[in-house]
Amino acid sequence: MTAATDSTLRFGNRVDDYARYRPGYPAELVPWLVARCGLAAGDAVADVGCGTGLFTRELLRAGLRVRGVEPNAPMRLAGQSFLAEFGAAFDAGDGTAEATGLAPASVRLVTAAQAFHWFRPQPTRAEFARILQPGGHVALVWNVRREDTPFLVGYEALLQRHAPEYAASGVPAQADEAVIGAFFAPHGYDSRSIGYVQRFDRAGLRGRLLSSSYAPAAGTPGHAPMLAELDALFDAQQRGGLVDFGYDTRVFVGRLD
Repeated sequence: MTAATDSTLRFGNRVDDYARYRPGYPAELVPWLVARCGLAAGDAVADVGCGTGLFTRELLRAGLRVRGVEPNAPMRLAGQSFLAEFGAAFDAGDGTAEATGLAPASVRLVTAAQAFHWFRPQPTRAEFARILQPGGHVALVWNVRREDTPFLVGYEALLQRHAPEYAASGVPAQADEAVIGAFFAPHGYDSRSIGYVQRFDRAGLRGRLLSSSYAPAAGTPGHAPMLAELDALFDAQQRGGLVDFGYDTRVFVGRLD
């Protein structure tokens, strides 16, 4: 199995760009999540598919104790370095959504940010139910890119032309409500959508594109033409040397018991 087909390996060659250029999360998201799930400082959370720790950091800032679960070793090591300031409140281990390595009934919340679409839902549901304490919750989070400005419409068109895997729908759909509904059945879920924007100069926009696993990497066919078109799009749409990269941050929260 290759990195192209194994989702646990997809981002191993893009760690630096991922850590620097992927979006964070709206400031109000985690406080809302803490209140919705009835959490208190020091409660245990499993952040599954934690990657370089972008969402994990927000959980830690809220005073929660977080166990990161990440099968990709370069991503996991980057996250451990990124979150070292939080000391014993954070640790990370090798594991998957189907086999986290956590003890039964050991956490009050399981989160998956920008990751659930890579999981197999039914085995994942069984594992999350195993590690959750009674009454615990699951939160699934995505930053879903908008297509509501000329720049973002152009960016989507660029991906369709230059990222064959993306154009062929080889990348699983994010925030698929049919899949999410089945995952939380029969109890249902609450959801919320919050606007979020990154602003990029030319170099930052390049880094954001290259952080995507489906974008042709340096040295592969299509890489140079893709970047040439990206530069042309930036030149046409920038204002003051920047472009706005907008998202709807979507969160889905429910119980499994």
